[in-house]
Amino acid sequence: MSALPIDTQALSVFDGLGERLADLKSAGLYRDFTPCSYLAEQPGHAIHKGRRIQVWCTNDYLGMSQNPQVMEAQIASTRRHGTGNGGSRNIAGTSEAHVELERRLAEWHRRPRALVFTSGYVANFETLSTLLSAVPDMVVFSDSLNHRSLIEGIRASSNRKHIFPHNDVAALEEMLSQYDIERPKIIVFESVYSMDGDIAPIHEICDLADRHNAMTYLDETHAIGVNGPTGAGICEEIGEYRPTFVQGVFGKAVGTTGGYVAGPDTALDYVRSNAPGFIFTTTIPRSSLDATQRSLDVVQSAAGVELRKKLRENAARMRAALHKAGIDFIDAESHLVPVLVPGGQRVKSVSARLLDEFGIYVQPINFPSVAKGGERFRVTVAPFRTQTQIEEFVRALRTCLDGS
Repeated sequence: MSALPIDTQALSVFDGLGERLADLKSAGLYRDFTPCSYLAEQPGHAIHKGRRIQVWCTNDYLGMSQNPQVMEAQIASTRRHGTGNGGSRNIAGTSEAHVELERRLAEWHRRPRALVFTSGYVANFETLSTLLSAVPDMVVFSDSLNHRSLIEGIRASSNRKHIFPHNDVAALEEMLSQYDIERPKIIVFESVYSMDGDIAPIHEICDLADRHNAMTYLDETHAIGVNGPTGAGICEEIGEYRPTFVQGVFGKAVGTTGGYVAGPDTALDYVRSNAPGFIFTTTIPRSSLDATQRSLDVVQSAAGVELRKKLRENAARMRAALHKAGIDFIDAESHLVPVLVPGGQRVKSVSARLLDEFGIYVQPINFPSVAKGGERFRVTVAPFRTQTQIEEFVRALRTCLDGS
C-alpha cells in the first residue's frame, strides 16, 4: 500500500531538520536502534534479523522478565482479565491490582502512599512538574548527572533551580545556605547513577536536608530489586529512610513495565488528582501488574537474595576479566560495569563489529547521555551468565578494540 500524498508546502517548516540529522550522523551521534526479540527459554539471548545473538546491555538485571513464575502469572492473568484495562485511572482503568500494588510499594518503602505510573520517566516527570508548579516558591537543587526524566520534570516548572556538581555535598550545602530556613526547598538526586555506576552519599545529603529544612526526591531506578535485603534499594541497604520521595521502576530488575513514586500522602494525592500524565493516559494492563506482583514475591524472597548475590559475583568476574585483558572500565560500586571506548564513531564501530562478527550486542553510549570523550558500553552481567560466557565476551571485545 503506497503512502498517501502530503502537502509538501506545509512540510517545508521541517526542511532544516534534515541538515540537523545529517550533522548528527557525521558526528557519530545519530541513534541507531537494534531490533532484538528476547528468547524466554534462553536468557540473555535474542533474535536479531533471524539470527540468535547475546545481549550484554539489558536493564533486566536479574532476568526476571524470563522468570517462569512471572511469565505464568502474566499469562494466567491475561486469560482471566484480557490484554488491557480499557481506560485511564480516572475512567474504568484502576484495577484491584493497582490498589494492592500501591499499598505494597508504600509498605516496602515505609511511606504513607505510593502511586503507580506507566513508566519511570512518567513517574519522575509528572510528580516533579506537578508538585513544583503547585509550590512556585520552592527552590530545586538537582545533581548534575540526574536522569533526563528528572531534568525535564524540573524544567517544566518556573521554579528557581540550582545544579550542583555530581555528588558534591560541600557545593550543595553552599547553595542551600543562600536561602532562608523557611524557604521551601527540594533536593533531587539518584541513588545509583547508571552511566558511571556510582552511588550517591545519601546519608550526607539527608543530613543537609535536615539542617536546611529541605525535602528530598530520590530516584532509586537502578537499585530497585538489586540492592537491600528485600531489594527495596540503596536506602534499605544502608538503613536510610529519610528521603521524602522515593521513585522506582518495574521495567529494570523487576522485569515488567511501569514506574512509581512513594512518599507523603497529601502530596501524592495532589499528584494523583492533578498530574495530566497520570490522569489522562491508558493504564498498565492488569496482567502486567499481576506479573509485577509475582516478580516482587521472588525479588523479596530468599530466591531474590541469591539472585542479587550472583549478580554481584558476576559483575566482579567481569571486572576481573576486563582488567586481565587490559580493557579500560570504571570500577564502580554497583552492579553496573561501564567499559570506556572514547570516540563517537569508534564506540559505534566497535559495537557494530561485535554484533556482526561475534553475535554480541552492546549498545554504544554517546553524547548527550555522556560527555564527548566519555563514550562507553554499559555492560550488565545477569545472574545466569557463566564464567565461560564472560571470558568469551571479553575476548571478542578485546579483538574489536584492537582493530578500532
